[in-house]
Amino acid sequence: MNPRHPVDIARIMFVIVILSALMIGSLYVLRPFIPGLIWATTIVVATWPVMLAVQRRVGNRRWIATTVMLIILLVVIALPLYEAISTLASHGSDIMGTIKGLPQYALAPPPDWVGEIPLAGQRVAHEWQTLSDAGPGGLLAKLEPYLTIVARWMLAHAAAVGVFVIHMFVTIIIAGILYSQGEAAARFVTRFASRLAGQRGAEAVKLAGLAVRAVALGIVVTAVAQSALGGIGLWIAGVPAAGILTAVMLMLCLAQIGPSLPLLGGVVWLFVHGSTVVAIVLLVWSVAVAMLDSLLRPILIRRGVNLSMLLILAGVLGGMFAFGIVGLFVGPVILAVTSTLLEAWISEPSPVPVADAAQAARVTTAENPKNFS
Repeated sequence: MNPRHPVDIARIMFVIVILSALMIGSLYVLRPFIPGLIWATTIVVATWPVMLAVQRRVGNRRWIATTVMLIILLVVIALPLYEAISTLASHGSDIMGTIKGLPQYALAPPPDWVGEIPLAGQRVAHEWQTLSDAGPGGLLAKLEPYLTIVARWMLAHAAAVGVFVIHMFVTIIIAGILYSQGEAAARFVTRFASRLAGQRGAEAVKLAGLAVRAVALGIVVTAVAQSALGGIGLWIAGVPAAGILTAVMLMLCLAQIGPSLPLLGGVVWLFVHGSTVVAIVLLVWSVAVAMLDSLLRPILIRRGVNLSMLLILAGVLGGMFAFGIVGLFVGPVILAVTSTLLEAWISEPSPVPVADAAQAARVTTAENPKNFS
């Protein structure tokens, strides 16, 4: 047998401890920039094809393309999000006042046509009539626990407008760096993944990018489209506080709850104030906007990556609960990469079956007993 070289366990342990300390220290130093880095990486990965298209249009001048993309980033992402959050923050007292005023509000009886709606009409009319019969305070008893939780959560997040502005400023700076040095950053990440897991690591990096792009297309674009269309419907119908309701719709659509609650609230308000025809039109519009989710999102996600919708939605919802808004992208990426690597490992044939390996070992021992003495 070949002599074995002695293993310096103490040296290996010291190297591991030093490397771990360096990694922890680096993450601690970069901790204020990590949210901006995650957001910037997500945005750049999702919009990289657009960046390349703009670069081709301007004669392959990278700095002009980077400037154009940063302007688009400000107009399309930063300003709408800032307006939504600042709108919720500035009207926080009005929202809480509306919730506290529910005890003085009595819901009117349901119109006759509600019971004639196919499938769910009778149930909706019954529940509506129950709330109406409860009189003032009956609506509060049903809705206040949920409304209070939702309002406090939104106000707690919307109150940090200053923190949001700082994060967006850092995000835009990092995004500009990544737009200008995108290929170098991609090569570094791919080489690092290949060093860890070979070809499979490089494929995991590519899959992560596709998953981010799929979520950006499917989740974010659908949420923006639904909230914009819902806000337009509320504004045309004359529902008060349409801007606030649109901001709420954007938050709910990003959280995968959908735009139905604010839209149905506008429908109920119109019915209560006697605008029956406008309320019916808004109800039809609300149903169309709500159905847009199931039509548009699968098409957009399939354009980005061929993954199960159940996996994507589980990653979006679980990621939001675990990491906040940024979990919209982190969750699906983690599940997509894990699922793909696990499936590849399971599908890979075993090089030597266990029974064959044991039989080969017995034959070798019998033929060369001196090598094992």
